[in-house]
Amino acid sequence: MQVSHSKDIANFHIVGINYKKTDAAIRGLYAINPAQYQQLLEHARTVQLDDLFVLSTCNRTEIYGFAASPGQFIDLLCAQTNGDRDQLLEMAYTKSGEEAIRHLYQVGTGLDSQILGDYEIVGQIRTAARFAKTEGSLGGFLERLVNSVLQVSKLIKTETGLSKGTVSVAFATIRLLERQVPDIKDKKIVLLGVGKIGRNTTKNMIEYLGVKEITLINRTLLVAQELAGQLGLKYAPYENMLPEIQSADVILVASNAPHPTVMADHLRDASPKVVIDLSIPFNVDPAVAALEHVSLINVDELSKVQDETLQNRLGEVPKAVAMIDEHMEEFLYWYKMRKHAVVLKAVKDKLHEIHMREIQQQKNGAAYNLEDIEQVSGRIIQKMINLMAGKVRKETDKSDQYIAMINDIFETGVNQE
Repeated sequence: MQVSHSKDIANFHIVGINYKKTDAAIRGLYAINPAQYQQLLEHARTVQLDDLFVLSTCNRTEIYGFAASPGQFIDLLCAQTNGDRDQLLEMAYTKSGEEAIRHLYQVGTGLDSQILGDYEIVGQIRTAARFAKTEGSLGGFLERLVNSVLQVSKLIKTETGLSKGTVSVAFATIRLLERQVPDIKDKKIVLLGVGKIGRNTTKNMIEYLGVKEITLINRTLLVAQELAGQLGLKYAPYENMLPEIQSADVILVASNAPHPTVMADHLRDASPKVVIDLSIPFNVDPAVAALEHVSLINVDELSKVQDETLQNRLGEVPKAVAMIDEHMEEFLYWYKMRKHAVVLKAVKDKLHEIHMREIQQQKNGAAYNLEDIEQVSGRIIQKMINLMAGKVRKETDKSDQYIAMINDIFETGVNQE
C-alpha cells in the first residue's frame, strides 16, 4: 500500500482536546496511558501513519504528526480510548501546517497551559516524543521540531519571568490546602501514587506547609519505600489503602490509573476529609462528591487558584511570543532548505547519470585524448541546456519564471529588463 500523504508541511496536523473546552471528566475519556500509546502507534503503522506522537496530560490529549487529513488522527484516538467520535468531532480543535507548528511552540513554552508558564509540560513533551522515537514513529521533521520547542522553552524560562514564582498544579494544591485546611500541620495526609505529580506535591507540602504526617502508598511498594526514606515519611502497602484513607484527614490521589481507585463506599462511614484528585482520568469516583462529610476537588478547580504570581507572568507573554517567532522562523528556514537539498541531490544524480553515459559512450569508441574529453564535456553541457530548454518550451506559461531562475542560479550577468 502506498502512503497517501506526503511529508509536506501542509499535511502536518494537530488534533486535540484541552481544558479550554472540556472539563476533566470528558478529557478523561480521551486520555492515553502508556499501554494505549503503544497500541495507538502500532495501529497507526497499519494505516500508513508512521510519523506522529501523542501528548496526554491532565489538561490535554493531542496528536501531532503527518496524515492526509486530521480525521485520521481522530479515528486513531477514538480507537484506543473510551471516547465517542461524534463528541470528539464537536469538542476537538484541529490545526494544520504552520498553525499546527505554532501550537506546539505555545504548548511547549507554557503559553497554552491551564496555569500560565507551567513548566511541567516540557518534561511531558520530551517523554512523549522519546516514546514515539523508541517505537520508530518519530521522523526527522518532528524530532527537529520538538527539539526546537524544548530549546526555546528553556530559553524563555531563563530569560523571561514567564515561569518565575512557584505556580503549578502541585503548588496550586498547596495554596488550596492552606486555605481549606489551616491546621494542616496536625492532619494526617495520605498520598496515593508517587509519580512525578505526587512527588512534587509531597515535596511542596513539606517545604511550604511544614507537614510531616504523610503516608505514601503506591502499587509498587519499593517506589513508595524509597521516596519515604528520602523524605523521612511513612509508607504503606497498597493492600492497606482502605484503612489508611479512612483514617486520613486529607487524601491526595495521583495514581494515574485508567479507572477510579477511591470509591464512595470506601469513605461513606469515614471521618470528614478533603480529597484532591490530581489524576486524569479521574481516580476518585465522582460519587464521592455527594458525601456530605467529604470535600472533593479535581484539577479544574485547582487551576482557579491563581495569585499575583500569575499576573506577573502575564506581563512576560509578549517577550515569550517574540522568542517563539524567532525560533519558529529558524525552524521553517531549516524545513525549506531541507526540501531544496532533496531537489539539489536529484539534480546532481541526473548530471552524474549524463556524465557516466557520455564517458561510457567514449570508452566504446577510440582511446582517450584531449579532443575526446572536450567532446564529452561539450555533449554534457549541450544535454543540460537541452533539458532546460525542453522544460521552458513545454510550460510556456512559466517560461519567463524558469529563465529568470536559471539566469539567477548561474549568475550569467544577463540583464533581462
